Amino acid sequence: MAEGGDAATVAHEAGNAVQETPKAEPEKAAAPAEPAPPAEPAEPTVRTIVLTGHGGYDKLSVQQKPQPKAGKGEVLVRVKAAGLNFSELMVRQGLHDRMTKPPVVLGMEAAGVIEELGEDVSGLEVGQNVICLAQTGMWREIVAVPATNVFIMPEEMSYEEGAAIPLSYLTAYFMLFDFGNLRPGKSLLVHIAAGGVGWAATQLAKTVDNVTIFGTASASKHDAIKENGVDHPIDYRTRDYAEEIKNISPKGVDVVLDPLGGADTSKGLQLLRPMGKIVTYGSANMVKGENRNLMKMAKTLWQSTSVSPVSLVKTNKAIAGFQLAHLTGEIELVRSAFQDILNMYKDGKIKPRIDSVWAFEQVAEAMQQMNERRNIGKVILSPEKEPTKPAEGDAAPTSPLKKKKPSLFRRLSKRASRSKDEGEKKDEVKQEEQEKADDNKATNGHVQQTEEKKDEAPAEEPEKIEVAVENPAETDDAKAAAADVVPDDKPVENEEKADGDASQEAN
Repeated sequence: MAEGGDAATVAHEAGNAVQETPKAEPEKAAAPAEPAPPAEPAEPTVRTIVLTGHGGYDKLSVQQKPQPKAGKGEVLVRVKAAGLNFSELMVRQGLHDRMTKPPVVLGMEAAGVIEELGEDVSGLEVGQNVICLAQTGMWREIVAVPATNVFIMPEEMSYEEGAAIPLSYLTAYFMLFDFGNLRPGKSLLVHIAAGGVGWAATQLAKTVDNVTIFGTASASKHDAIKENGVDHPIDYRTRDYAEEIKNISPKGVDVVLDPLGGADTSKGLQLLRPMGKIVTYGSANMVKGENRNLMKMAKTLWQSTSVSPVSLVKTNKAIAGFQLAHLTGEIELVRSAFQDILNMYKDGKIKPRIDSVWAFEQVAEAMQQMNERRNIGKVILSPEKEPTKPAEGDAAPTSPLKKKKPSLFRRLSKRASRSKDEGEKKDEVKQEEQEKADDNKATNGHVQQTEEKKDEAPAEEPEKIEVAVENPAETDDAKAAAADVVPDDKPVENEEKADGDASQEAN
């Protein structure tokens, strides 16, 4: 019974313990997380050619930059083609007077499609093909341009032609018709006649009746410039163009377009007829090679002409200077001239020649093409063109990442070090030759002394060996002994001969 009672008591206490255990409270549901703020859309970017510093081709790179926005009075244009000009080569080298501190986006002309119109823009529509002008910044996929610098392209004009016309043809137009006052029956000298401006000047000059054109270019380009309208092509590399012109036209020419500077400006001034005009528009003679050449710059400046007004009065000649970049405030003048140029294109009187089209990534190769004077016509950059490899057998353009040319100071230091090393080597050779001569002299003296001693020493007589014979009637043993004596004499003679040979070798 006790055991049964104890078991019941234990069971009862266990049940009470179960009943007394507190129930676990249910977990509260987590509060819903606050929604994250919507991510701001990434700012659109466009591929852009950036000049990162003044120097060689390696200072140009394609980078992603924020897409421009059309401001008030501006037009947003998607670029299809952009022009490359010699002035941009000079800017890269740090030679141009419009010096802009890098990093900067170059490019002064482009053609493309309008994507957006800013406020207060009229006369233009989205989707129109247009030509754009600007001080800089055209080497982008999308550009924002003042509406006053935008011109509607003729329907038959390609984007490449649209990008090739503005700077070259406007420059030639103002020089020929405003400064040059070119009229029928006059004569003209065009330097670099196969370049962008030279090509444009030749075509525009041919719109005037009976104009004689002299053009300088390498011999390989003569057929092209003659077809374009040059009457007398001159190979400036092998001929003196001033003499060639005087042989054909003894009095000279009426107008000279000079992009060279230096000594060529002086020659051009001397080539002018009375009432003639020379228009300078560049200093291409300063550019030699990929990087800035201080010696070439100094030489060009030193040879530049200094002319007094009195000398111009006495010779009845005129000098003018032109640069389109400095006509930014003359919008109406530029628009009127460019509209006249577009009308000439529509009438078939002018047509730009496209030398080559390069991808943005190949801007260095495009600049090299122009820098080495290999182009005939205009060099174009295209943001839509894929980079191409040189054809098999063609020389690959210089890499934009090629080793930089040492500075003038470093080259002179290296040259001085090389001269010093060469001088030290010459001294070492001279010293070795002197030591060798001294050794020969000592050797000859020693040999001479040896010979003198040899001459003074008395000659030694060979040792005589006497054989005693007791009896003429020799026995067999005596004959054998006599025979053995004769061979003993020969080694003595051979030893004397060996001593003589050794003396000759010493001499």
